[in-house]
Amino acid sequence: MQKKFLRDEEYSPAEDTFFIADYIEKENGLTALDVGSGSGYLTKLLAKNFIFVVGTDINFIVLKNQTYSTKNLVCCNGSDALKSEFDLVVCNLPYLATDQVLDATTDGGIDGFEIPKKIFDSIYKNIKVGGKFLFVTSSLSDYQKLMDYAQKLGLNPKILAKKKLFFEELILVEAIKNK
Repeated sequence: MQKKFLRDEEYSPAEDTFFIADYIEKENGLTALDVGSGSGYLTKLLAKNFIFVVGTDINFIVLKNQTYSTKNLVCCNGSDALKSEFDLVVCNLPYLATDQVLDATTDGGIDGFEIPKKIFDSIYKNIKVGGKFLFVTSSLSDYQKLMDYAQKLGLNPKILAKKKLFFEELILVEAIKNK
């Protein structure tokens, strides 16, 4: 039985977090944004190689009590409250295909697309031209639909890596903003 997170519990770093972290460690630049910061693990990692880093999360209590405490936290949906553009935007998406969204940290809605689409719509304005958007998704969701949508927005998505787990395959996608 899968444990459902209570409303005010952070999403603890797991396989998907560490998968994207391996690639974030190689990135550097001036500005970075972590959408869905949760525990702050990825935000703190970004702060090592970027001058200015912002983390957002929909849950104020989670931000306030981050395990990996960071600065520049904004409580908002996606990145709706932000006007700045970033060199790198990362998101460990809630990608699981579900009929209902019962757990905001993991459930992506129908085809694992419904919630990620809202996040993509929110963050697109925050990616600099030539900037990168890195996100993790899963073979259990319609990841091709996500990549097609990213392309429709004006991003150039490509699969950077895949990681086989017992019950799914994690997929790391890099999408560069063309215009």
